[in-house]
Amino acid sequence: MRVTVGHTSAVGKRERNEDFYGLVTPEGADLETKGVLLAVADGVSGHGGGREAAEYLVRGLLADYYATPETWGVPLALDKVICAANGWLLSHATRYRELSGMASTLSALVLRGTRFYLAHIGDTRIYRLSQGEWTQLTEDHVWDRPDMQHVLKRAVGLDRHLAVDYADGDLQQGDCFVLCSDGVWAPLGSKRMREIVQQHGAPQAAADAMVEAALRAGGDDNATVLVVNVDSISAESWRDLLGAGLRLPVPPRLKPGQSIDDFEVLELLHESRATLLYRVRAVSSGQILALKTLQPLFAEDRESCEGLLAEEWLSKRIVSPHFPQVVPLAPASRRYLYYVMTYHAGSTLQQQLDRGRHFPVNEVVAIGVQVAKGLGALHRLSVLHRDIKPANLLQSEDHSLRILDLGVALAAGLPDPDLKGVPYPELKGTPGTPSFMAPELFDGKAASVQTDVYAAGVTLYHLLTRKYPYGEIEPFQAPRFAEPVPPTRYRPDIPHWLENLLLRAVARDPAQRLETAEELLLALERGDVNGVSAPQRTPLLQRPTTRWQAVALGLLVMNLLLLYLLLMR
Repeated sequence: MRVTVGHTSAVGKRERNEDFYGLVTPEGADLETKGVLLAVADGVSGHGGGREAAEYLVRGLLADYYATPETWGVPLALDKVICAANGWLLSHATRYRELSGMASTLSALVLRGTRFYLAHIGDTRIYRLSQGEWTQLTEDHVWDRPDMQHVLKRAVGLDRHLAVDYADGDLQQGDCFVLCSDGVWAPLGSKRMREIVQQHGAPQAAADAMVEAALRAGGDDNATVLVVNVDSISAESWRDLLGAGLRLPVPPRLKPGQSIDDFEVLELLHESRATLLYRVRAVSSGQILALKTLQPLFAEDRESCEGLLAEEWLSKRIVSPHFPQVVPLAPASRRYLYYVMTYHAGSTLQQQLDRGRHFPVNEVVAIGVQVAKGLGALHRLSVLHRDIKPANLLQSEDHSLRILDLGVALAAGLPDPDLKGVPYPELKGTPGTPSFMAPELFDGKAASVQTDVYAAGVTLYHLLTRKYPYGEIEPFQAPRFAEPVPPTRYRPDIPHWLENLLLRAVARDPAQRLETAEELLLALERGDVNGVSAPQRTPLLQRPTTRWQAVALGLLVMNLLLLYLLLMR
Protein backbone atom coordinates (compact mmCIF):
# COMPACT_ATOMS: atom_id res chain seq x y z
CA MET A 1 0.00 0.00 0.00
CA ARG A 2 1.15 3.52 -0.84
CA VAL A 3 -0.54 6.70 0.36
CA THR A 4 0.09 10.42 0.02
CA VAL A 5 -0.90 12.64 2.94
CA GLY A 6 -1.39 16.37 3.36
CA HIS A 7 -2.08 18.08 6.68
CA THR A 8 -2.64 21.60 7.98
CA SER A 9 -3.79 23.14 11.25
CA ALA A 10 -4.45 26.81 12.03
CA VAL A 11 -5.31 28.61 15.27
CA GLY A 12 -7.88 30.87 13.58
CA LYS A 13 -9.36 33.50 15.88
CA ARG A 14 -8.80 31.49 19.05
CA GLU A 15 -6.07 32.18 21.58
CA ARG A 16 -4.54 28.74 21.17
CA ASN A 17 -4.96 25.68 19.00
CA GLU A 18 -6.83 22.97 20.86
CA ASP A 19 -6.84 20.64 17.84
CA PHE A 20 -4.24 17.92 17.46
CA TYR A 21 -3.60 15.45 14.66
CA GLY A 22 -1.09 12.78 13.73
CA LEU A 23 -0.41 9.84 11.47
CA VAL A 24 1.80 6.76 11.19
CA THR A 25 2.77 5.21 7.86
CA PRO A 26 4.71 2.07 8.84
CA GLU A 27 6.63 -0.29 6.63
CA GLY A 28 7.05 -4.04 6.40
CA ALA A 29 5.08 -6.34 8.69
CA ASP A 30 3.40 -3.49 10.62
CA LEU A 31 1.99 -2.11 7.37
CA GLU A 32 0.42 -5.48 6.54
CA THR A 33 -0.87 -6.41 9.99
CA LYS A 34 -1.69 -2.96 11.42
CA GLY A 35 -1.93 -0.61 8.44
CA VAL A 36 -1.70 3.17 8.15
CA LEU A 37 -3.25 5.12 11.03
CA LEU A 38 -4.45 8.75 10.92
CA ALA A 39 -6.26 10.67 13.65
CA VAL A 40 -7.71 14.13 14.33
CA ALA A 41 -8.83 15.28 17.79
CA ASP A 42 -10.43 18.51 18.97
CA GLY A 43 -10.07 19.37 22.65
CA VAL A 44 -13.35 20.40 24.26
CA SER A 45 -13.25 24.17 24.65
CA GLY A 46 -14.56 25.89 27.74
CA HIS A 47 -12.66 23.50 30.02
CA GLY A 48 -9.09 23.42 31.14
CA GLY A 49 -6.83 20.98 29.40
CA GLY A 50 -8.67 20.72 26.07
CA ARG A 51 -5.45 20.88 24.07
CA GLU A 52 -3.72 18.51 26.48
CA ALA A 53 -6.56 16.01 26.16
CA ALA A 54 -6.46 16.09 22.36
CA GLU A 55 -2.70 15.74 22.22
CA TYR A 56 -2.56 12.94 24.78
CA LEU A 57 -5.33 11.08 22.98
CA VAL A 58 -3.72 11.22 19.54
CA ARG A 59 -0.18 10.55 20.70
CA GLY A 60 -1.33 7.65 22.84
CA LEU A 61 -3.39 6.17 20.03
CA LEU A 62 -0.57 6.38 17.50
CA ALA A 63 1.90 4.73 19.89
CA ASP A 64 -0.25 2.15 21.64
CA TYR A 65 -2.21 0.88 18.64
CA TYR A 66 0.95 -0.57 17.11
CA ALA A 67 1.82 -2.23 20.43
CA THR A 68 -1.43 -4.22 20.59
CA PRO A 69 -1.30 -7.96 19.79
CA GLU A 70 -1.43 -8.79 16.11
CA THR A 71 -4.16 -11.31 16.87
CA TRP A 72 -6.54 -8.49 17.78
CA GLY A 73 -8.79 -7.15 15.06
CA VAL A 74 -8.49 -3.46 14.19
CA PRO A 75 -11.71 -2.36 15.98
CA LEU A 76 -10.75 -4.27 19.14
CA ALA A 77 -7.25 -2.77 19.16
CA LEU A 78 -8.61 0.76 18.66
CA ASP A 79 -11.26 0.25 21.33
CA LYS A 80 -8.79 -1.00 23.94
CA VAL A 81 -6.47 1.97 23.38
CA ILE A 82 -9.24 4.60 23.30
CA CYS A 83 -10.92 3.21 26.43
CA ALA A 84 -7.58 3.26 28.25
CA ALA A 85 -7.07 6.90 27.23
CA ASN A 86 -10.58 7.71 28.42
CA GLY A 87 -9.80 6.28 31.86
CA TRP A 88 -6.55 8.23 32.08
CA LEU A 89 -8.20 11.52 31.16
CA LEU A 90 -10.92 11.04 33.76
CA SER A 91 -8.46 10.18 36.52
CA HIS A 92 -6.12 13.05 35.54
CA ALA A 93 -9.00 15.54 35.58
CA THR A 94 -10.02 14.33 39.04
CA ARG A 95 -6.49 14.70 40.37
CA TYR A 96 -5.92 18.26 39.06
CA ARG A 97 -8.73 20.74 39.61
CA GLU A 98 -7.54 23.10 36.88
CA LEU A 99 -7.98 20.28 34.35
CA SER A 100 -11.51 19.40 35.42
CA GLY A 101 -13.61 18.51 32.39
CA MET A 102 -10.65 17.88 30.08
CA ALA A 103 -12.00 15.93 27.11
CA SER A 104 -11.61 15.61 23.38
CA THR A 105 -13.37 14.44 20.25
CA LEU A 106 -11.62 11.88 18.04
CA SER A 107 -11.84 10.64 14.48
CA ALA A 108 -9.35 7.92 13.56
CA LEU A 109 -8.87 6.06 10.29
CA VAL A 110 -6.94 2.84 9.61
CA LEU A 111 -6.08 1.78 6.05
CA ARG A 112 -5.04 -1.87 5.90
CA GLY A 113 -4.90 -4.24 2.96
CA THR A 114 -8.10 -3.87 1.00
CA ARG A 115 -10.17 -2.49 3.91
CA PHE A 116 -10.55 0.75 5.83
CA TYR A 117 -11.64 1.03 9.47
CA LEU A 118 -12.70 4.07 11.45
CA ALA A 119 -13.30 4.98 15.08
CA HIS A 120 -15.23 8.13 15.89
CA ILE A 121 -16.64 10.04 18.84
CA GLY A 122 -17.64 13.72 18.94
CA ASP A 123 -17.99 16.22 16.09
CA THR A 124 -14.77 15.87 14.16
CA ARG A 125 -15.55 14.22 10.83
CA ILE A 126 -14.27 11.78 8.20
CA TYR A 127 -15.27 12.09 4.54
CA ARG A 128 -14.52 9.80 1.62
CA LEU A 129 -14.29 10.57 -2.09
CA SER A 130 -14.47 7.30 -4.03
CA GLN A 131 -15.11 7.01 -7.76
CA GLY A 132 -16.63 10.49 -7.78
CA GLU A 133 -18.96 9.86 -4.83
CA TRP A 134 -18.51 12.08 -1.76
CA THR A 135 -19.67 10.50 1.51
CA GLN A 136 -19.65 11.59 5.14
CA LEU A 137 -18.61 8.47 7.06
CA THR A 138 -19.20 9.75 10.60
CA GLU A 139 -22.13 11.12 12.57
CA ASP A 140 -21.84 14.12 14.89
CA HIS A 141 -22.52 13.36 18.54
CA VAL A 142 -24.23 16.63 19.42
CA TRP A 143 -27.64 17.54 20.80
CA ASP A 144 -30.47 17.93 18.28
CA ARG A 145 -31.85 21.16 19.74
CA PRO A 146 -31.02 24.24 17.61
CA ASP A 147 -29.55 26.10 20.58
CA MET A 148 -27.33 23.14 21.55
CA GLN A 149 -25.95 21.97 18.20
CA HIS A 150 -22.41 22.67 19.35
CA VAL A 151 -22.80 20.87 22.69
CA LEU A 152 -21.29 17.40 22.63
CA LYS A 153 -23.19 14.35 23.81
CA ARG A 154 -20.11 12.18 23.60
CA ALA A 155 -16.36 12.73 23.84
CA VAL A 156 -13.32 10.93 25.22
CA GLY A 157 -12.96 12.03 28.84
CA LEU A 158 -16.58 13.02 29.47
CA ASP A 159 -17.96 9.74 30.81
CA ARG A 160 -16.66 6.46 32.16
CA HIS A 161 -19.13 4.63 29.92
CA LEU A 162 -17.51 5.42 26.59
CA ALA A 163 -19.49 4.76 23.39
CA VAL A 164 -17.34 4.92 20.25
CA ASP A 165 -18.68 4.44 16.71
CA TYR A 166 -16.81 1.85 14.62
CA ALA A 167 -17.24 1.14 10.92
CA ASP A 168 -15.33 -0.45 8.05
CA GLY A 169 -15.55 -0.89 4.31
CA ASP A 170 -13.80 -1.91 1.12
CA LEU A 171 -10.84 0.20 0.06
CA GLN A 172 -10.31 1.22 -3.57
CA GLN A 173 -7.21 2.51 -5.29
CA GLY A 174 -7.68 6.25 -5.86
CA ASP A 175 -9.84 6.78 -2.77
CA CYS A 176 -9.39 10.06 -0.92
CA PHE A 177 -10.21 10.49 2.78
CA VAL A 178 -10.55 13.78 4.63
CA LEU A 179 -10.35 14.00 8.44
CA CYS A 180 -11.17 17.43 9.85
CA SER A 181 -12.30 19.38 12.89
CA ASP A 182 -15.52 21.40 13.03
CA GLY A 183 -13.47 24.52 12.33
CA VAL A 184 -13.25 23.27 8.72
CA TRP A 185 -16.54 21.51 7.92
CA ALA A 186 -18.83 23.98 9.72
CA PRO A 187 -17.91 27.15 7.71
CA LEU A 188 -17.33 25.32 4.40
CA GLY A 189 -20.08 22.76 4.19
CA SER A 190 -19.85 19.40 2.49
CA LYS A 191 -20.27 20.63 -1.09
CA ARG A 192 -17.47 23.23 -0.88
CA MET A 193 -15.11 20.71 0.73
CA ARG A 194 -15.68 18.29 -2.12
CA GLU A 195 -14.99 21.01 -4.69
CA ILE A 196 -11.68 21.88 -3.06
CA VAL A 197 -10.57 18.24 -2.94
CA GLN A 198 -11.42 17.75 -6.60
CA GLN A 199 -9.74 21.02 -7.65
CA HIS A 200 -6.46 20.18 -5.94
CA GLY A 201 -5.01 16.82 -6.85
CA ALA A 202 -2.18 16.90 -4.33
CA PRO A 203 -3.31 16.22 -0.73
CA GLN A 204 -1.11 18.95 0.75
CA ALA A 205 -2.48 21.56 -1.65
CA ALA A 206 -6.04 20.42 -0.85
CA ALA A 207 -5.40 20.60 2.91
CA ASP A 208 -3.88 24.10 2.70
CA ALA A 209 -6.70 25.35 0.47
CA MET A 210 -9.38 23.90 2.73
CA VAL A 211 -8.06 25.56 5.89
CA GLU A 212 -7.54 28.87 4.09
CA ALA A 213 -11.08 28.76 2.68
CA ALA A 214 -12.55 27.92 6.10
CA LEU A 215 -10.89 30.95 7.69
CA ARG A 216 -11.96 33.23 4.82
CA ALA A 217 -15.52 31.96 5.16
CA GLY A 218 -15.68 33.39 8.67
CA GLY A 219 -14.63 30.40 10.65
CA ASP A 220 -13.62 31.49 14.14
CA ASP A 221 -12.50 28.09 15.47
CA ASN A 222 -9.28 26.13 15.15
CA ALA A 223 -9.13 24.61 11.67
CA THR A 224 -7.42 21.25 11.16
CA VAL A 225 -7.56 18.89 8.20
CA LEU A 226 -5.82 15.70 7.09
CA VAL A 227 -6.16 14.61 3.45
CA VAL A 228 -4.94 11.16 2.38
CA ASN A 229 -4.91 9.73 -1.13
CA VAL A 230 -4.71 5.96 -1.55
CA ASP A 231 -2.21 5.75 -4.40
CA SER A 232 -2.16 1.96 -4.51
CA ILE A 233 -3.30 -1.06 -2.57
CA SER A 234 -1.69 -4.45 -2.73
CA ALA A 235 -2.83 -6.40 -5.76
CA GLU A 236 -2.45 -9.49 -3.64
CA SER A 237 -4.48 -10.37 -0.60
CA TRP A 238 -2.82 -10.95 2.75
CA ARG A 239 -2.85 -14.68 2.08
CA ASP A 240 -0.68 -14.03 -0.98
CA LEU A 241 1.86 -12.28 1.24
CA LEU A 242 2.41 -15.77 2.62
CA GLY A 243 3.33 -16.61 -0.94
CA ALA A 244 6.88 -17.65 -0.13
CA GLY A 245 5.40 -20.39 2.01
CA LEU A 246 2.77 -21.31 -0.55
CA ARG A 247 5.48 -21.88 -3.14
CA LEU A 248 7.11 -24.51 -0.94
CA PRO A 249 6.27 -28.13 -1.79
CA VAL A 250 4.65 -30.44 0.73
CA PRO A 251 7.25 -33.05 1.77
CA PRO A 252 6.68 -36.75 1.13
CA ARG A 253 5.74 -38.97 4.04
CA LEU A 254 8.88 -39.38 6.14
CA LYS A 255 10.30 -42.35 8.01
CA PRO A 256 12.59 -42.39 11.06
CA GLY A 257 16.17 -41.73 9.97
CA GLN A 258 15.20 -39.60 6.97
CA SER A 259 16.03 -35.89 6.88
CA ILE A 260 14.20 -32.79 5.81
CA ASP A 261 16.37 -29.68 5.57
CA ASP A 262 18.20 -29.40 8.92
CA PHE A 263 15.96 -31.90 10.71
CA GLU A 264 16.35 -35.65 11.18
CA VAL A 265 13.08 -37.50 11.72
CA LEU A 266 13.02 -39.58 14.91
CA GLU A 267 9.41 -40.78 14.95
CA LEU A 268 5.88 -40.06 13.81
CA LEU A 269 4.02 -38.59 16.78
CA HIS A 270 0.53 -38.14 15.35
CA GLU A 271 -1.37 -38.07 12.10
CA SER A 272 -4.82 -36.89 11.09
CA ARG A 273 -6.50 -37.00 7.73
CA ALA A 274 -4.78 -33.74 6.74
CA THR A 275 -1.63 -33.34 8.87
CA LEU A 276 1.44 -35.18 10.15
CA LEU A 277 3.40 -34.43 13.31
CA TYR A 278 6.96 -35.73 13.69
CA ARG A 279 9.49 -35.68 16.49
CA VAL A 280 12.73 -34.42 14.91
CA ARG A 281 16.26 -33.47 15.88
CA ALA A 282 17.89 -30.29 14.56
CA VAL A 283 21.20 -31.51 13.12
CA SER A 284 22.94 -28.15 13.61
CA SER A 285 22.00 -27.75 17.30
CA GLY A 286 20.93 -31.19 18.46
CA GLN A 287 17.66 -29.75 19.81
CA ILE A 288 14.63 -32.07 19.86
CA LEU A 289 11.61 -30.41 18.24
CA ALA A 290 8.19 -31.22 16.78
CA LEU A 291 7.62 -30.69 13.05
CA LYS A 292 4.13 -30.28 11.60
CA THR A 293 3.31 -30.60 7.93
CA LEU A 294 0.53 -31.76 5.60
CA GLN A 295 -0.25 -35.21 4.33
CA PRO A 296 1.20 -35.61 0.80
CA LEU A 297 -2.38 -36.11 -0.43
CA PHE A 298 -2.96 -32.36 0.10
CA ALA A 299 0.15 -31.17 -1.74
CA GLU A 300 -1.98 -29.48 -4.41
CA ASP A 301 -4.71 -28.28 -2.05
CA ARG A 302 -4.12 -24.53 -1.78
CA GLU A 303 -6.65 -24.12 1.00
CA SER A 304 -4.87 -26.65 3.21
CA CYS A 305 -1.48 -25.06 2.52
CA GLU A 306 -2.87 -21.64 3.41
CA GLY A 307 -4.34 -23.12 6.57
CA LEU A 308 -1.02 -24.54 7.75
CA LEU A 309 0.70 -21.20 7.15
CA ALA A 310 -2.08 -19.33 8.97
CA GLU A 311 -1.73 -21.77 11.87
CA GLU A 312 2.02 -21.06 11.99
CA TRP A 313 1.38 -17.30 11.88
CA LEU A 314 -1.05 -17.57 14.77
CA SER A 315 1.07 -19.97 16.83
CA LYS A 316 4.04 -17.60 16.64
CA ARG A 317 1.98 -14.97 18.40
CA ILE A 318 0.86 -17.16 21.30
CA VAL A 319 3.74 -16.69 23.72
CA SER A 320 2.69 -18.63 26.81
CA PRO A 321 4.00 -21.52 28.91
CA HIS A 322 0.64 -23.23 28.30
CA PHE A 323 1.35 -23.73 24.57
CA PRO A 324 4.23 -25.16 22.52
CA GLN A 325 6.33 -22.33 21.10
CA VAL A 326 7.07 -21.99 17.39
CA VAL A 327 10.79 -21.99 16.56
CA PRO A 328 11.59 -19.27 13.98
CA LEU A 329 13.34 -20.43 10.82
CA ALA A 330 15.23 -18.39 8.26
CA PRO A 331 13.21 -18.41 4.99
CA ALA A 332 16.19 -19.65 3.01
CA SER A 333 16.65 -22.64 5.32
CA ARG A 334 13.23 -24.14 4.60
CA ARG A 335 12.74 -25.95 1.30
CA TYR A 336 9.45 -27.62 2.20
CA LEU A 337 6.13 -26.58 3.68
CA TYR A 338 6.18 -27.20 7.45
CA TYR A 339 6.86 -25.46 10.71
CA VAL A 340 8.62 -26.56 13.88
CA MET A 341 7.81 -26.02 17.54
CA THR A 342 9.20 -26.97 20.90
CA TYR A 343 8.83 -30.64 21.82
CA HIS A 344 7.65 -31.67 25.27
CA ALA A 345 7.94 -35.30 26.33
CA GLY A 346 4.74 -36.69 27.76
CA SER A 347 1.36 -37.93 26.62
CA THR A 348 -2.04 -36.45 25.93
CA LEU A 349 -4.80 -36.92 28.46
CA GLN A 350 -6.67 -39.01 25.90
CA GLN A 351 -3.71 -41.36 25.57
CA GLN A 352 -3.71 -41.76 29.34
CA LEU A 353 -7.45 -42.49 29.32
CA ASP A 354 -6.90 -45.08 26.60
CA ARG A 355 -4.32 -46.77 28.80
CA GLY A 356 -6.94 -47.07 31.53
CA ARG A 357 -5.58 -44.42 33.84
CA HIS A 358 -7.84 -43.30 36.69
CA PHE A 359 -7.67 -39.54 37.37
CA PRO A 360 -8.09 -38.54 41.04
CA VAL A 361 -10.23 -35.51 41.82
CA ASN A 362 -7.36 -33.31 43.01
CA GLU A 363 -5.40 -33.93 39.81
CA VAL A 364 -8.39 -33.10 37.61
CA VAL A 365 -8.78 -29.83 39.50
CA ALA A 366 -5.08 -29.06 38.91
CA ILE A 367 -5.53 -29.89 35.22
CA GLY A 368 -8.56 -27.60 35.08
CA VAL A 369 -6.54 -24.73 36.58
CA GLN A 370 -3.89 -25.08 33.86
CA VAL A 371 -6.47 -25.37 31.07
CA ALA A 372 -8.26 -22.25 32.34
CA LYS A 373 -4.99 -20.32 32.47
CA GLY A 374 -4.14 -21.38 28.93
CA LEU A 375 -7.58 -20.45 27.61
CA GLY A 376 -7.40 -17.13 29.43
CA ALA A 377 -4.09 -16.33 27.72
CA LEU A 378 -5.63 -17.28 24.37
CA HIS A 379 -8.82 -15.28 24.86
CA ARG A 380 -6.91 -12.16 25.92
CA LEU A 381 -5.33 -12.28 22.47
CA SER A 382 -8.83 -12.49 20.93
CA VAL A 383 -8.28 -16.10 19.84
CA LEU A 384 -10.74 -18.98 20.26
CA HIS A 385 -9.35 -22.54 20.30
CA ARG A 386 -12.60 -24.29 19.25
CA ASP A 387 -11.33 -27.85 19.87
CA ILE A 388 -10.50 -28.29 23.55
CA LYS A 389 -10.58 -31.99 24.45
CA PRO A 390 -8.32 -34.55 26.19
CA ALA A 391 -6.58 -35.40 22.89
CA ASN A 392 -5.39 -31.78 22.60
CA LEU A 393 -4.04 -31.49 26.13
CA LEU A 394 -0.46 -32.69 26.56
CA GLN A 395 0.72 -33.51 30.08
CA SER A 396 4.50 -33.48 30.39
CA GLU A 397 6.52 -35.64 32.72
CA ASP A 398 6.67 -32.78 35.25
CA HIS A 399 2.81 -32.61 35.15
CA SER A 400 2.80 -29.27 33.34
CA LEU A 401 0.03 -29.01 30.75
CA ARG A 402 0.11 -27.56 27.25
CA ILE A 403 -2.77 -26.95 24.88
CA LEU A 404 -2.12 -28.38 21.43
CA ASP A 405 -3.39 -27.84 17.90
CA LEU A 406 -4.44 -24.36 16.81
CA GLY A 407 -5.48 -25.77 13.45
CA VAL A 408 -9.08 -24.60 13.80
CA ALA A 409 -8.47 -21.64 16.11
CA LEU A 410 -10.39 -18.49 15.27
CA ALA A 411 -8.32 -15.30 15.33
CA ALA A 412 -10.03 -11.95 14.86
CA GLY A 413 -6.76 -10.28 13.88
CA LEU A 414 -5.97 -12.33 10.79
CA PRO A 415 -6.08 -9.72 8.01
CA ASP A 416 -7.74 -12.13 5.57
CA PRO A 417 -11.17 -13.22 6.87
CA ASP A 418 -10.90 -16.50 4.95
CA LEU A 419 -7.90 -17.49 7.08
CA LYS A 420 -9.53 -17.00 10.49
CA GLY A 421 -10.13 -20.70 10.96
CA VAL A 422 -11.22 -23.98 9.42
CA PRO A 423 -8.04 -24.58 7.45
CA TYR A 424 -8.34 -28.29 6.77
CA PRO A 425 -10.82 -30.03 4.46
CA GLU A 426 -12.28 -32.46 6.99
CA LEU A 427 -13.09 -29.57 9.33
CA LYS A 428 -15.23 -27.48 7.00
CA GLY A 429 -18.48 -26.33 8.55
CA THR A 430 -18.50 -26.01 12.32
CA PRO A 431 -15.12 -27.24 13.56
CA GLY A 432 -14.66 -29.17 16.77
CA THR A 433 -15.33 -32.60 18.24
CA PRO A 434 -19.12 -33.16 18.59
CA SER A 435 -19.17 -34.47 22.18
CA PHE A 436 -17.24 -31.37 23.34
CA MET A 437 -19.21 -28.81 21.31
CA ALA A 438 -21.63 -26.45 23.03
CA PRO A 439 -25.34 -26.83 22.15
CA GLU A 440 -25.53 -23.45 20.43
CA LEU A 441 -22.89 -24.53 17.89
CA PHE A 442 -25.28 -27.19 16.60
CA ASP A 443 -27.80 -24.42 15.98
CA GLY A 444 -25.35 -22.62 13.70
CA LYS A 445 -24.34 -19.93 16.18
CA ALA A 446 -20.77 -18.60 16.20
CA ALA A 447 -18.09 -19.88 18.54
CA SER A 448 -17.35 -17.74 21.57
CA VAL A 449 -15.35 -17.64 24.77
CA GLN A 450 -18.20 -19.56 26.39
CA THR A 451 -18.01 -22.40 23.87
CA ASP A 452 -14.35 -22.88 24.81
CA VAL A 453 -15.33 -22.86 28.50
CA TYR A 454 -18.02 -25.47 27.73
CA ALA A 455 -15.45 -27.73 26.03
CA ALA A 456 -13.13 -27.36 29.04
CA GLY A 457 -16.00 -28.32 31.35
CA VAL A 458 -16.82 -31.43 29.29
CA THR A 459 -13.13 -32.34 29.31
CA LEU A 460 -12.92 -32.25 33.11
CA TYR A 461 -16.22 -34.13 33.39
CA HIS A 462 -14.90 -36.81 31.02
CA LEU A 463 -11.59 -37.16 32.85
CA LEU A 464 -13.48 -37.82 36.08
CA THR A 465 -16.24 -40.09 34.77
CA ARG A 466 -15.23 -41.30 31.28
CA LYS A 467 -18.75 -40.20 30.34
CA TYR A 468 -20.22 -37.10 28.71
CA PRO A 469 -22.76 -34.82 30.44
CA TYR A 470 -25.25 -35.20 27.57
CA GLY A 471 -24.07 -38.57 26.28
CA GLU A 472 -21.64 -39.22 23.46
CA ILE A 473 -22.45 -37.35 20.25
CA GLU A 474 -21.46 -38.91 16.93
CA PRO A 475 -20.42 -36.86 13.88
CA PHE A 476 -23.34 -35.65 11.75
CA GLN A 477 -25.74 -36.43 14.61
CA ALA A 478 -28.35 -33.80 15.50
CA PRO A 479 -28.31 -34.06 19.30
CA ARG A 480 -31.06 -33.05 21.70
CA PHE A 481 -29.80 -31.58 24.94
CA ALA A 482 -31.90 -32.38 27.99
CA GLU A 483 -30.57 -32.05 31.55
CA PRO A 484 -26.88 -32.97 32.07
CA VAL A 485 -26.23 -36.08 34.14
CA PRO A 486 -24.67 -35.08 37.51
CA PRO A 487 -21.10 -36.43 37.58
CA THR A 488 -21.64 -37.88 41.09
CA ARG A 489 -23.86 -40.51 39.49
CA TYR A 490 -20.65 -42.02 38.13
CA ARG A 491 -18.17 -40.78 40.75
CA PRO A 492 -19.71 -40.36 44.24
CA ASP A 493 -16.37 -39.09 45.55
CA ILE A 494 -16.67 -35.86 43.53
CA PRO A 495 -17.21 -33.01 46.03
CA HIS A 496 -20.42 -31.01 45.85
CA TRP A 497 -18.68 -27.75 44.90
CA LEU A 498 -16.91 -29.40 41.95
CA GLU A 499 -20.13 -30.96 40.70
CA ASN A 500 -21.84 -27.56 40.77
CA LEU A 501 -18.89 -26.02 38.92
CA LEU A 502 -18.93 -28.70 36.20
CA LEU A 503 -22.67 -28.40 35.73
CA ARG A 504 -22.31 -24.62 35.39
CA ALA A 505 -19.47 -25.02 32.89
CA VAL A 506 -21.53 -27.36 30.68
CA ALA A 507 -24.90 -25.64 31.14
CA ARG A 508 -27.03 -25.94 28.03
CA ASP A 509 -28.14 -22.31 28.33
CA PRO A 510 -25.19 -19.89 27.86
CA ALA A 511 -26.91 -17.48 30.27
CA GLN A 512 -26.37 -20.00 33.08
CA ARG A 513 -22.91 -21.07 31.97
CA LEU A 514 -19.63 -19.73 33.34
CA GLU A 515 -18.81 -16.71 31.21
CA THR A 516 -15.01 -16.67 30.97
CA ALA A 517 -11.93 -18.80 31.48
CA GLU A 518 -10.99 -16.49 34.34
CA GLU A 519 -14.29 -17.28 36.08
CA LEU A 520 -13.59 -21.01 35.66
CA LEU A 521 -10.07 -20.53 37.03
CA LEU A 522 -11.28 -18.57 40.06
CA ALA A 523 -13.93 -21.19 40.87
CA LEU A 524 -11.38 -24.02 40.63
CA GLU A 525 -8.87 -22.20 42.81
CA ARG A 526 -11.45 -21.29 45.48
CA GLY A 527 -12.83 -24.80 45.69
CA ASP A 528 -15.52 -25.06 48.34
CA VAL A 529 -14.85 -21.49 49.56
CA ASN A 530 -17.57 -19.35 47.99
CA GLY A 531 -18.18 -22.05 45.40
CA VAL A 532 -20.50 -21.49 42.45
CA SER A 533 -24.12 -22.55 42.63
CA ALA A 534 -25.59 -25.24 40.41
CA PRO A 535 -27.54 -24.03 37.36
CA GLN A 536 -31.30 -23.93 37.60
CA ARG A 537 -32.97 -27.04 36.28
CA THR A 538 -35.23 -26.59 33.30
CA PRO A 539 -38.92 -26.78 34.24
CA LEU A 540 -40.59 -29.99 33.10
CA LEU A 541 -42.87 -28.20 30.64
CA GLN A 542 -39.87 -26.56 28.95
CA ARG A 543 -37.89 -29.75 28.45
CA PRO A 544 -37.73 -31.56 25.12
CA THR A 545 -40.99 -33.48 24.76
CA THR A 546 -39.95 -36.38 22.56
CA ARG A 547 -39.29 -38.76 25.47
CA TRP A 548 -42.57 -37.90 27.20
CA GLN A 549 -44.48 -38.22 23.97
CA ALA A 550 -43.03 -41.70 23.54
CA VAL A 551 -44.04 -42.62 27.12
CA ALA A 552 -47.55 -41.28 26.57
CA LEU A 553 -47.87 -43.18 23.31
CA GLY A 554 -46.72 -46.37 25.02
CA LEU A 555 -49.27 -45.94 27.82
CA LEU A 556 -52.00 -45.27 25.27
CA VAL A 557 -51.15 -48.48 23.42
CA MET A 558 -51.19 -50.45 26.69
CA ASN A 559 -54.56 -49.02 27.68
CA LEU A 560 -56.05 -49.84 24.29
CA LEU A 561 -54.70 -53.37 24.55
CA LEU A 562 -56.20 -53.83 28.02
CA LEU A 563 -59.51 -52.43 26.83
CA TYR A 564 -59.50 -54.87 23.92
CA LEU A 565 -58.80 -57.81 26.25
CA LEU A 566 -61.65 -56.76 28.57
CA LEU A 567 -64.09 -56.51 25.69
CA MET A 568 -63.11 -59.93 24.38
CA ARG A 569 -63.94 -61.68 27.71
